[in-house]
Parts: sequence; structure tokens; C-alpha cells
Amino acid sequence: MLPDLNQRSRAILKFVVDAYMATGEPVGSRAIAERLGMTLSAASIRSVMAELENQGLLHAPHISAGRVPTDTGLRFFVEGMLELGDLGADEKAGIEAQCAATGKNLTDVLARATDTLSGLSACAGLVLAPKTDRPLKQIEFVNLAPGRVLVVLVTADGLVENRVIEAPLGLSASTLTMAANYLNRRLVGRRLVEAQSEIEEDIRLQRAELDELAGKLVTAGLAVWSGVPSGPAQLLLRGQSRLLEDVTAVADVERIRQLFEMLETEEAMARLLAAAGQAEGVQIFIGAENNLFAHAGCSVIVAPYKNGQEQMIGAIGVIGPLRMNYARIIPMVDFTARLVGKLVG
Repeated sequence: MLPDLNQRSRAILKFVVDAYMATGEPVGSRAIAERLGMTLSAASIRSVMAELENQGLLHAPHISAGRVPTDTGLRFFVEGMLELGDLGADEKAGIEAQCAATGKNLTDVLARATDTLSGLSACAGLVLAPKTDRPLKQIEFVNLAPGRVLVVLVTADGLVENRVIEAPLGLSASTLTMAANYLNRRLVGRRLVEAQSEIEEDIRLQRAELDELAGKLVTAGLAVWSGVPSGPAQLLLRGQSRLLEDVTAVADVERIRQLFEMLETEEAMARLLAAAGQAEGVQIFIGAENNLFAHAGCSVIVAPYKNGQEQMIGAIGVIGPLRMNYARIIPMVDFTARLVGKLVG
């Protein structure tokens, strides 16, 4: 539970947090006295800072008298003192244009949205897309080049997924049509996992009424979809290098590398997805207060995106330094999550 603070303590804490956000450096009592113009001596301010330190809101990273906010101090600031900004009309239009340019291809929408968030926030962008394995509406094969075919899969609720596969040489248009027609007869209205083993058995026993090339194409098409990693979600990260821009210590670089390795585990993705869906709107995880990021020294701002039935589809957000611009990034993540939900839901 966060402590109650009087007006003087809140003003000093806010100044320390604001200064830390701007510079990343510890703040001393003399700087506070000069800037705030309080009728308090530096000694009195040091006493207040010591009390804030006892309450777990500030700490001294060095022997110097300067203080920086703790994770709890940042949480207090974000929850009780932060004045959220608002995205300008131009920024909203820019995000909409970037995301809408991809149509309803789920992978492209999520990739573009994550790229956009990363660029605007100067943080790493992340998106989690749950493994929903939706019922299918249509599958098509498009010849790109000798030995390369685009597989287009349309779900019953209108989402489009594309994969490029290596295919047998010598495929004709009629072979592509034969393979697509066969799969559409077997897959429409069903989930791929329900029909895959049945189709593979038909091809193995030559019951599929396909010629050799069409059979190989069907097998290759099924393989690329079943080859997508299993688990509770797919993770897409963009702009990871942004987390390293202010890092100089080798230990910090290693810490961030371990963060990204951990995020790609099924357990971490499942927990982050569950955390994002715990409440409405944006969720904020600051440093060590969430054991997913306990040793990373980072904050995560993430929001769920939902379909038209208000069912959670996935989550999108950013990973950044503890001193990220929360006032700007929180509404940015919220707007993008709502936009993605409209585009793909």
C-alpha cells in the first residue's frame, strides 16, 4: 500500500521524479530549495527526503546526498501525481494511417502498430497475439516465382494471414487451383488443427484425388502453418536497440539481453498476456514490482486489444527505461490498442 504524503512531501517527491526523468541523475536538497523556492532550509528538505527514503519512495544510489525515486516512488508518482497528456490530432492520424495501410492482415497490422509505437515512444515495442486457431473461410495458393508460393489463409471472422513457402518446381495454375479447392472443401468452417491429421492421412494413402505436385503443395502449405511455434501467444518485438541507447555498463547490456530471452518463453508470454487482461485499459509495470521484470530495470506499459464482442485478442505496448515519459506514452499505448482492436476485430 502506498503511503499518505502531505503537500510538502509530495512537492519534493514530484521534483525529484521530474528531475530524474529529465536527467537520470540524483537530486540534492540544495537544488530542490533553489528550484522550488520553499521557505525551507536545505537541512529541512534533507529531513523530508530522509523520510521519503524511509517510506521506500527515494533512495541514494551513491555516497552523495542526492536521491532518485525507487520503483515504489515512481508508482506513487504515476498513480497519484501524473498528469496525462493527450495525443494531438496529427499524431492520431499518423498512427491510424500507418496501421490502416496494411488492411486486415493480422501479422502486418500488428507489426506496423508495434513499429509505430516504438518509433513514437523511443522504446521497444511489443505485441502479444494469442494462439486462437480460428475457424477458416478460405485458403489460396499464389505462384510468386519458381519454387516459391504464397499461402493466403482467411479466417471466418475476416482476418488474413500470409506465408511464403518453398514449393515443387513446375507448378501450373491448375495445380494451384486443385490444391486450394481440395483444402477449401476440407477446411471451411473448421480449425486447421481439427483437419490437419485427417488431410495428411488422405494424402499418405492417396485418397485425396490429388496429383503428385498438388499433394506436395498441400503438404507444404499445412507444414508452414503447423510450424508456427505453439504456446499461449506469439511475441513480436520491435526497436530492442532503443533500450541500449543509454546503457554503458556491460552488466546492464547483459541484463537487457536476458530480459528479451525471458520474454520469449511461453510462461512469460502467458503471464504478461494475463496481466494485461486483468483490468480495463492500460496496465503499467514498473521495475522490480513485477517479477517478470524484476532484474531488468525497465518499465512496461501494455494494453489489451479486443474484438467487436469485447473479447481480448492480445496485448500491445512498450518496454522502456524506468524514466520513460509516462504522461505521453500511456495515452499513446491506449489509443493504439483501441485502434488495433478496431482494425483486426
